[in-house]
Formats: sequence, C-alpha cells, structure tokens
Amino acid sequence: MSLQKQVMDKMKEAMKSKDTVALTALRALKSAFMLAKTESGAGDLSEAEELKIIQKQVKQRKDSAAVFSEQGREDLAEPELAEAAVLEQFLPEALSEEEIEKVVKETIEKVGAEGMKDMGKVMGIVSKQLAGQADGKIISTIVRKNLG
Repeated sequence: MSLQKQVMDKMKEAMKSKDTVALTALRALKSAFMLAKTESGAGDLSEAEELKIIQKQVKQRKDSAAVFSEQGREDLAEPELAEAAVLEQFLPEALSEEEIEKVVKETIEKVGAEGMKDMGKVMGIVSKQLAGQADGKIISTIVRKNLG
C-alpha cells in the first residue's frame, strides 16, 4: 500500500477519533504530496519521493520546535513535536550511528575516496542508499569524521 494511501487511512482514523494534532499533521502532509504532484507534472510520486516529503515535513516541525524551545515557548514547541511524532510513523526505522558509519566506510573504500575533496561523491552515494533511514546532518558528520 502506498504511503499516500496510508496517510489517507490514518487521516480518516484521526477524524473519527477527533485527534486534532494528528489530523493537522496528516492534512499538511497530504497537501505536501499534492503540491509535489502538481509541481513535477507526473501522475504519481515514487516511494522515495514520498519519503523525502515526509522527512522534510518532520524536519520542519523539529526545527520549529527547537526555535520555540530556545525562545521559552514550550506551549508552541509541544504541538510541533507531537505532529513530528505522528509523521515519523510513516518513515522506515532510523539506522543507528554505528550502522551509518559502516555504510560510510564501505562507500569510502568502494569509491577510493581520499580526503575532503571526495566528500560530495561519498555523500551522494550514501544519501541515496540510506534515503529515509538517516538524517543528512548525521551522515555528513560521519563522512567528515571518516574522511578528515
């Protein structure tokens, strides 16, 4: 079942249970899917594209929550984090840093990367391979550590 269908099913459940936080998050996600469809001009989104959209939505909410927390506005940060949690259920389970590091080391060996000049090459391959399973910042930090 496609992620879009799963989102629609969860949206119906949220409506029935009157879960406003989940409903808000799911409506925003549905809107992001629709926007991506019309922008690309393609009929359907691939699963990788759907995962990217979900990751972006989760990241936006976590970033907003961090800003609100810095400003002492926990009343605004909590709903953002709750919405992020609702959206994260559609993402595959995140990999641990050890698992990411293993993939990074294998990729560095495979492409023969030496030093920071090859960071872009390694990042591109690893990011594509771990799409939806690891945050780009974490991947970048681990690549830097292993190339530096």
